[in-house]
Amino acid sequence: MDNKSQITSMPRTDKNGMTEEQFLASYKPGNYERPSVAADMVIFTVTDAEEENYRKLAKKELRILLIRRGGHPCLGCWALPGGFVRPTETTEQAAARELREETGVSEVYLEQLYTFSEPDRDPRTRVMSCSYMALIDSSLVQVKAGDDADEAAWFQASFRLREQSGRREIWELTLSHEEIFLQALLEKETGRPFTESAILGPGSLAFDHARIIACAFERLRGKLNYTDLALHLMPEYFTLTQLQQVYEVVLDRELPAAAFRRKAAPLVAETDSFTENEGHRPSRLYTKNQEDVD
Repeated sequence: MDNKSQITSMPRTDKNGMTEEQFLASYKPGNYERPSVAADMVIFTVTDAEEENYRKLAKKELRILLIRRGGHPCLGCWALPGGFVRPTETTEQAAARELREETGVSEVYLEQLYTFSEPDRDPRTRVMSCSYMALIDSSLVQVKAGDDADEAAWFQASFRLREQSGRREIWELTLSHEEIFLQALLEKETGRPFTESAILGPGSLAFDHARIIACAFERLRGKLNYTDLALHLMPEYFTLTQLQQVYEVVLDRELPAAAFRRKAAPLVAETDSFTENEGHRPSRLYTKNQEDVD
């Protein structure tokens, strides 16, 4: 063996003369403050609003799953589903586990949003939240509250621009379920994350979850313009009108029917089936175009 081979085969040492093996053997994690990590989820679904006249096409409602906290901190407040990441999990695995526990479904669209790491976001200790967005077909969901929650419910969600001045925007988030109304104002500068600026009314969300929901709304609406993301909110078979309704309820604006159908054409596949017992003229059913759907 030549001198060069001997040199490269020798363990590398640091400035203290320690090899990596020696360094790891003497390393003490307790010498450094370690923040906890949580995975919190904004779970979107679209449901039909109750319609007294069965001949009318049911309106769509965008909903977000919230849980009412059964313990401190924020006892009794509504919050996003989530929990601490276990030592053997990635943040995505933790989010998927929490999703199964809260809704009973898996194999759904799950996307990482943003990491919220403000030092004072949780009064217990330093907790960083790796947030996720999930899109679910409401017909598949079986909602149940987890161990640390008193109740779980789907809240109708609205997120609208309230005022704008130059690069500064004020957005209003409204979440409602039966007699419960939660409202918050969020401030945003172009290219910057949302910051919560005010709570409206008696109800509020726990921690900084209003900011997380605002981030999810921004991501969902932005990606609807250039992806097939809305199809993850649809059942297996649907009409084009129903699909347009989902786009409109997410974007919070009406869309021209002809232009929408041209845009949707490559995303869907026509079937030989039609709607039945709808109280109006049967409509053709479509399904996801598997060649184009991610």
